[in-house]
Amino acid sequence: MVVLEVPFGPQHPALHEPIMFRLYVEGEQVVKVMPNIGYNHRGIEKLCEQNLFVKNLYICSRVCGICNIIHSTAYTLVVEQIQKNDPPPRAKYLRVVANELERIHSHMIILAIMAEVLGFDSLFMLMMRDREQVMRMKEMLTGNRVLGDYLIFGGVKRDVDEEKKNRILKTLDFIEERMKYYKKVFTEDPTIRKRLVDVGPITKTEAMKHCLVGPTARGSGVKTDVRKEDPYDAYDEVPFNLITYDECDSWARMMVRIDEVFESINMVRYCLTHLPDGPYGPKVLKRALPKGEGISRVEAPRGELIYHMISEGKRIPYRVKIRTPSMTNIINGLVAFKNAVLADVPAIITSFDPCIACMERVEVIDIRNSKVWYPTLRQLAGGKR
Repeated sequence: MVVLEVPFGPQHPALHEPIMFRLYVEGEQVVKVMPNIGYNHRGIEKLCEQNLFVKNLYICSRVCGICNIIHSTAYTLVVEQIQKNDPPPRAKYLRVVANELERIHSHMIILAIMAEVLGFDSLFMLMMRDREQVMRMKEMLTGNRVLGDYLIFGGVKRDVDEEKKNRILKTLDFIEERMKYYKKVFTEDPTIRKRLVDVGPITKTEAMKHCLVGPTARGSGVKTDVRKEDPYDAYDEVPFNLITYDECDSWARMMVRIDEVFESINMVRYCLTHLPDGPYGPKVLKRALPKGEGISRVEAPRGELIYHMISEGKRIPYRVKIRTPSMTNIINGLVAFKNAVLADVPAIITSFDPCIACMERVEVIDIRNSKVWYPTLRQLAGGKR
């Protein structure tokens, strides 16, 4: 049978950001997939090496619009590590609240997008409507609906009073009830099950071999979560369950996210009801960045997010390296496409919860010609422009 190349992207209804998947098919059977990235590169790592480390807090929070507080958390932690700057207990609890509210809305949006990809538009609109309540909670806490800009070195920028605390707790009750309904839909609806169950399987062995992270790995039964393995802020004090599913398919990856929403709701409740007394930020902001090196790991909604910084003792860092979960999940998760048919491709890609803006990191400087170019994955692999 003739093998045909079918372009999937860079603009496609199932992709809310630009990325190209070159699908090689025999009839309807997918025999090979080649991802082609680089459409959304913004040179953020290079920007961090040209700006004051304080300003970089706002640059890094704009790596991703959906999980901006998670990125600012990772950046703040690596700076605090170099500064030997430990935030007060109240600030750590408030950081967990902000991070988990962001996890809830991130998981809800990919669940809604999956419904949209499957043609379940009414479910998409209902979930997006309910997700708006989470965005309002985020605004109550941070002052902004989307870009929180909530963290600062040594603490957070805003406290939460009793009125806001009670409003957030009340809204969490509403979200919990709605998520119970959505879990029932994803568990019982025959259309969703036919489109997701046994689609895009990744065995536990394959997930570990290919270094998959986050809900993608946990959907294959891999017990991995930075919040458990390497707790940061107050995650060593806040109780929660590590969610895994053993079905190893696209449905399991979505169910992990549904159950994690319930865990995040309980974590926010715990933090707000056990909020320590005391300051929520530093008395004096440390504006110096000593010479040193640091690495921070956080659990983003899509998995392990790593920031690596090298400082030469100046106010501008020498190097900032960002390693995002979507890069390893999308590039190494191609194993999920084995034996897939063409119609399954959008659902499989969506089950990874891809964040393309987070992925676009690489730039190459041609010293001979003094030019900067942004290579595709194929060019990186072949070493050719």
